[in-house]
Amino acid sequence: MDQVLNKVGSYWFSKRANKEIDSVGDDLNSLSSSIEGGAKWLVNKIKGKMQKPLPDLLREYDMAIGIFPRDATNYEFNEDTGKLTVYVPSVCEVGYKDSSVLRFTTTVTGYLEKGKLVDVEGMKTKVMIWVKVTTVSTEGSKINFTAGMKKSRSREAYEVLRDGVIVDKF
Repeated sequence: MDQVLNKVGSYWFSKRANKEIDSVGDDLNSLSSSIEGGAKWLVNKIKGKMQKPLPDLLREYDMAIGIFPRDATNYEFNEDTGKLTVYVPSVCEVGYKDSSVLRFTTTVTGYLEKGKLVDVEGMKTKVMIWVKVTTVSTEGSKINFTAGMKKSRSREAYEVLRDGVIVDKF
């Protein structure tokens, strides 16, 4: 009887141990998806993935590097789907040298393609009133913002990283 209980106990223990070991990878993935902000890079490093700085990613896709606030350094990018999620430390607005202003929530999402960011969520621009930006695209020296209507601006104004000014609401 002791041998039977011993075998059952060791079988149960080995199954339990294997299940726990298998769940470590799942836990890392869950932890990775639940962390927003500063520690995200650590999880990616543990998983063997280091991301390039956000301005480098934007440059690679022919986008102006200053379309996000300077302190928006944490992001997730899925190369397969093109989905980009940028984390901004606080709701803020950024003024550009052409006098335009963009306002950001703490999470901005969209799909990054060569020369454009489409299906944008979490970004507004002021056109008499604050209007949701749905697409940002580049054409040579111009950057186009679609926010209810298409608005072209000089791309040069968006080629410099700028600080965001904290605002109360998006």
